[in-house]
Amino acid sequence: MQFLWKHVNDMVGKGVDMIVLGQLFFYAGVTFTPMALPLSILLASLMTFGNLGEHMELLAMKASGISLVRIMKPLVYFSLVLVVVSFVFQNNILPHAQTKTYTILLSLRQKSPELDIPEGVFYKEITGYNVYVRHKDKKTGMLQDMMIYDYSQGFENAVVTAADSGKLKVSNDKKYLILTLYNGESFENLEKMQSRSVDERVRYRRETFELRDVLINYDMNFNLADESIMGNRDSGKNVSELTQFIDSVQHKQDSINTKILPQFVRKAYKNGFSEGRTFSFEPEYDPRDTLFRKGFQHYYDLLNTDSKITHLQLAKSKAEQVKMENNIEMFWQNEYRNSILSHKIQLHRKFSVAISCLLFFFIGAPLGTIIRKGGLGMPAVLSVLFFLLYYTIDTFGTKMAKQEVWVVWQGVWLSTFVLAALGAFFTYKAVNDSTIMNPDAWKNFLQKLIGKREIRNYSKKDVIMETPDYTNDIRMMQQWNEESEKYLKEHSKPTFYFSFWKNGFGNSTLKPLVEKMELWIDDLRNSDENLIVGKLMDYPVIDIPNIKLIQKPFAKWFCIIVFPIGLVIYLWALLKQRQINHDIKVSRKVNDNIITELDKLIKDGYEL
Repeated sequence: MQFLWKHVNDMVGKGVDMIVLGQLFFYAGVTFTPMALPLSILLASLMTFGNLGEHMELLAMKASGISLVRIMKPLVYFSLVLVVVSFVFQNNILPHAQTKTYTILLSLRQKSPELDIPEGVFYKEITGYNVYVRHKDKKTGMLQDMMIYDYSQGFENAVVTAADSGKLKVSNDKKYLILTLYNGESFENLEKMQSRSVDERVRYRRETFELRDVLINYDMNFNLADESIMGNRDSGKNVSELTQFIDSVQHKQDSINTKILPQFVRKAYKNGFSEGRTFSFEPEYDPRDTLFRKGFQHYYDLLNTDSKITHLQLAKSKAEQVKMENNIEMFWQNEYRNSILSHKIQLHRKFSVAISCLLFFFIGAPLGTIIRKGGLGMPAVLSVLFFLLYYTIDTFGTKMAKQEVWVVWQGVWLSTFVLAALGAFFTYKAVNDSTIMNPDAWKNFLQKLIGKREIRNYSKKDVIMETPDYTNDIRMMQQWNEESEKYLKEHSKPTFYFSFWKNGFGNSTLKPLVEKMELWIDDLRNSDENLIVGKLMDYPVIDIPNIKLIQKPFAKWFCIIVFPIGLVIYLWALLKQRQINHDIKVSRKVNDNIITELDKLIKDGYEL
């Protein structure tokens, strides 16, 4: 679709036979094969391993002692075969297909469009003519109120013709337009309009006619261009031809470089000061060099005014000549360099695109194993996303290589390096049964990210194996309240920025508090009192921040130096500390309520 909309203007309105358009679409489709093959491998591997995972077939094979690497091994060999097929296709078939495609496109651009003169506007598709028609009779083909501007001899010498009506038809060989005009007149100058004064009279001719035929050159045949023109492009060559072209042009460029410097020295230096030159005032001259011992300024100051002007004019003309010649040399040097660059990029792409087939398999197969979703839905979405990522990085890297910002191999192989890293990552995760693509894991992560709290959900047990120890639970809650009060006093005020990065988050005192709270909660869940079990659900789930990574010295200094990152983590830590303080206060209130209820049970003579 991208190809079609890109070249739609070259195809529409040309009256080309469907056979030509069919050839164009066929060869264009062949040129898309190297990029479509990696995408098809990615989609096929995702669907295959997604189906195996969804129907528990992978699980059954792993339970039988067959590892994922062994399951993937036959398809790895098949992907290697496809890599070879892709390279052979790009090296032998693709250059011919691209040459055919661009040859047909060039021929379509050069073909004249079909004649469809609109009403009420000037039609400019006929070279050298502007045709205006006020009204068209679609049944008879008669054109009414016509005006023709013939500027084939130049706009200053245009021939203007007006007619009441006329007809337009094509000759049998489709090389000429025959314009038949009725009842009109024409006006033209008999002398060429060049540089004339306003008052100067110019001879002209005005003619009235009842019938006139005008013959216009207009080739409407489709002529296929010479393929050798497009075959010289980098896309129309195989590996051996690309290598040969790069070597030959590089040798030619090097030979030019060896000639430019001596020529420049001779033209700009030696020709200006020839050894053995004599002067009337006999300036001091160093025979070992062509310059003067006291410099040119000393010699120039001894000249008269006319000689100074003459020397300046000669210097200016020589400088302009040297500049023009060097501009020409620079132009050819740039042409050679751009040709070498484009051919090197094309040479590297033949290998990088082929290797991408294998790398896309190592992305698709492990990813299908992880997501365990078959069919065409999820695999198609993931395939498009990864392929867009690959295409974007590949386009970016190729552009950097074309602009010589990066070395050619770095720009062309950038997307391959990214695919290799992704393939290694997904393969490692799949072999180790990772839950990176598990919806529940992502759901919990997003809930923590947006601040959604986990809620305790307890109910009275039908069978109680061990009765709770209320006295010990009360003692633990009272002790916990004292320790939590101390913790709140220490963390009630916000920590300063540098103190935070120096001392850390303070998990050493928070973790024991959370562990102790879970002890009496687990014990009280065995209670047969619905009120006590219901009160347990009022306890908030205190989430201890896991920031081990930023506690390392290197990570600390990195966050401190990169101020925006360190500031974001610091603000997040302040909000987290505020939330923890609030949860501890709520837990203290729940402790007081539960202690009160347990005291009532003990006073009522509950059997302990």
